[in-house]
Amino acid sequence: MRTNGTPLPLRSRLCHPRRMKDTTQAFLARAIAQGKGAEPADLVIKDVGLLDLVSGGVTTTDIAICGDRIVGTQATYKGAREIDGRGLFAVPGFIDTHLHVESSLVTPAEFDRCVLPHGVTTAICDPHEAANVLGSEAIRYFLASAETTIMDLRVQLSSCVPATAFETAGAELLAADLIPFRDHPKSIGLAEFMNYPGVLGTDPQVLDKLAAWQGRHIDGHAPLVRGLDLNGYLAAGIRTDHETTTADEAREKLAKGMTVLLREGSVSKDMHALAEVLDENTSSFMCLCTDDRNPLDIAEEGHLDYMIRTLIALGRPLHHVYRVATWSAANAFGLRDRGFIGPGRRADIVLVGDLAACDVKMVISAGRIVDEALFATRARVAPVGLDSMKAAPVTAEDFVVPGPAGEIPVIGVESGKIITAHENRQVRSEGNRRLADPASDLAKVAVVARHGRNRNIGRAFVTGFGLKRGAIASSVGHDSHNITVVGVSDADMAAAVNQVIAMRGGFAVASGGAVRASFALPLAGLMSLEPYEAVRAGLLPLRAAARELGCTLAEPFLQVAFLPLPVIPHLKVTDLGLFDVDRFQLVDF
Repeated sequence: MRTNGTPLPLRSRLCHPRRMKDTTQAFLARAIAQGKGAEPADLVIKDVGLLDLVSGGVTTTDIAICGDRIVGTQATYKGAREIDGRGLFAVPGFIDTHLHVESSLVTPAEFDRCVLPHGVTTAICDPHEAANVLGSEAIRYFLASAETTIMDLRVQLSSCVPATAFETAGAELLAADLIPFRDHPKSIGLAEFMNYPGVLGTDPQVLDKLAAWQGRHIDGHAPLVRGLDLNGYLAAGIRTDHETTTADEAREKLAKGMTVLLREGSVSKDMHALAEVLDENTSSFMCLCTDDRNPLDIAEEGHLDYMIRTLIALGRPLHHVYRVATWSAANAFGLRDRGFIGPGRRADIVLVGDLAACDVKMVISAGRIVDEALFATRARVAPVGLDSMKAAPVTAEDFVVPGPAGEIPVIGVESGKIITAHENRQVRSEGNRRLADPASDLAKVAVVARHGRNRNIGRAFVTGFGLKRGAIASSVGHDSHNITVVGVSDADMAAAVNQVIAMRGGFAVASGGAVRASFALPLAGLMSLEPYEAVRAGLLPLRAAARELGCTLAEPFLQVAFLPLPVIPHLKVTDLGLFDVDRFQLVDF
């Protein structure tokens, strides 16, 4: 091996024989030779327009790749394989900084197939949903899956299992349960610390987890946390937040050193509200994430590519939009080898036909051209949690809400938001049974425990669904993933829940005492074993069936899924009953 043409002294080559593997030395020798043009590169993108994330300029150049590494730009190269880049633009691979694969309703392998063609070459996931059902088994499954995906799937270790003490989860993960996974090569940090009351209250178990990750990445989750409480939350070493919903809130968090993850999911849609904050001053301190996005939205709109073109259309400076999707994201999560197209960086490259439209034409992941043949090379990971549904069948009587007529607290749902209102509404009663009222958009909501630990059923009322008849049920119910059902008929609520139980998890729509549409999610009651195309097709009849019931929400099932989430303001419901998030206590009504 030579440096500047001079042989290394024998002593330099032999005194540290274990410092670096020969295979790494051989690769570096090839990379250097290809970078300086002494040898043809493994792959060259010829005559492509390269977007400069620093200046915003575009330079026509070749991009040379050796193995999984970019070795040359701003020059002309020859390659063993060449791609004609004329008329195209090269940008770094996109990085989704916070998501739950489970919310795509497919396995990590199918998520890989679904999202990577949209330019997402790195995804940072929190298997929090499956972990609340399966515990450590879910963590192991996701880490094993991450070792096989073509995209670089990184796993944050779920910090809040269960999220609170006011619900029944299928598992519990203490600091001692998570520490064995801390140094796994696919583990990137401690996942969103959604139990912010536990942080501010210095709960001992919370402090155990925070202490074990000091000096490492700790993801945040701080909806509406402001002022001194935000200072206390950040003092724990938490660095990011994806629950920011207003521009003013974002500016405070940025001013206090927090990285704000701009989110656009299938339910939580904060991009338009926060877009004004993204500019040349903030772009190095913001990232993009989807959090929860289903295959229908990915097919109809896209993934991070959708966010990029939308932000540009909203007038955000183009290269700064690409910066938050790539460079800023890489830096925020310590991924120093990517986020920029330059020599020595990981060869994650997206080719687009139009920078403003972000119309992805080709994706290169770790130096490999992404196509179905590449996906076919992956090892298979066996599914887990196929027997996680342990709920007993229910009857209409299980959904009776006793009590007199009068004013009661009601959960208020607004389309596109997971923050729910604490409303007070009049309810009718017959024979000491409180009734749903379709005419005034008042439905029942219930959460049926399904982990075999008890037979709890929490009951409440909700407005905002627009149901005129029937019921819809889901075993996707953040965060403990019991069965949540919304309906105006007790019999239909029972029919929908029993269908979900029979399928080992999934979605169901019932009316007139019969199931009208359903889709099975047997992996932990959260994910399908089918290809993402089949999942996408299977969701369409569910949407249509929900509309036939009068439902006015664009994403009724994901909206149902967030009703039992007791860490998002203001009023929620769990298997223990109605829950006031602001007061952090159950509500008697």
